[in-house]
Amino acid sequence: MLAALVTRAAPGTVDYIVYAPSSPLQDFTPYQRAKAVLSLWAGVERIVGNATLTQPLCRMVDPALTEGMVEWVVGHSLRHHLGMDSHIVNPGHLWDPTCPPLARERPVAVLGMGALGAACAAALRALNFPVTGWSRTEKPGCLHGEAGLRQALSTAQIVVLLLPKTPETEDLLNASRLALLPRGAVILNPGRGPLIDDAALLAALDCGHIGHATLDVFRVEPLPKDHPFWAHPRVTVTPHIAADTRTTSAARVIAENIRRGEAGEPFLHLVDRARGY
Repeated sequence: MLAALVTRAAPGTVDYIVYAPSSPLQDFTPYQRAKAVLSLWAGVERIVGNATLTQPLCRMVDPALTEGMVEWVVGHSLRHHLGMDSHIVNPGHLWDPTCPPLARERPVAVLGMGALGAACAAALRALNFPVTGWSRTEKPGCLHGEAGLRQALSTAQIVVLLLPKTPETEDLLNASRLALLPRGAVILNPGRGPLIDDAALLAALDCGHIGHATLDVFRVEPLPKDHPFWAHPRVTVTPHIAADTRTTSAARVIAENIRRGEAGEPFLHLVDRARGY
């Protein structure tokens, strides 16, 4: 198969659109010949509701993206578990030999058990953390539904958010659900910014109910310089780097889907428009 990758072309000549949802291309109507839109992002909430998009939409599911997410989640879980911040930033030169609990004594809840969530849960379990997985829909080995969510949160000392942004998941961690967590719990959000009610989180941090929040995603990105998260002593901001798309490995995923399209085979990672991911 011969293919040419271009950045500009007459719509009637385009067979596949390799796409980032931040692209200025928002009207897909002229691209009626296109066999698929192949997104470079795992999240598709910026494009899935586009009424002009009638072509099949595939999201990015890349082993390297998964590896990056696992490394971020495990790294920050261990950072909080071991209390590393107090050692790295210790202006008073305090000698505090307090020993943290073992990983097997630190319950973790992973909210969202898709490919990324399942991989992160497996890595944490390999380090002996007791992990409870929660999914919006019923899955083997996971809690689900409102009762399952309440159960998962009630014992979690670390919560990892890895859900897509949908109307059902927006503000999933609101004031009432944050209150279910044990005092001092840590929240890691490398999923989507709107999963957390920002005002409720800040209130829970201010009163000490939530011990720390490490956030990689936000409702507005880049995070505005005057946002309270920047200055809050119990918040760590990372600049949406938990699972970046890496060119070499992502290109293989795109190439495989083009091969499938040309061979008449089903596309990989096809988005379910009704579910939104």
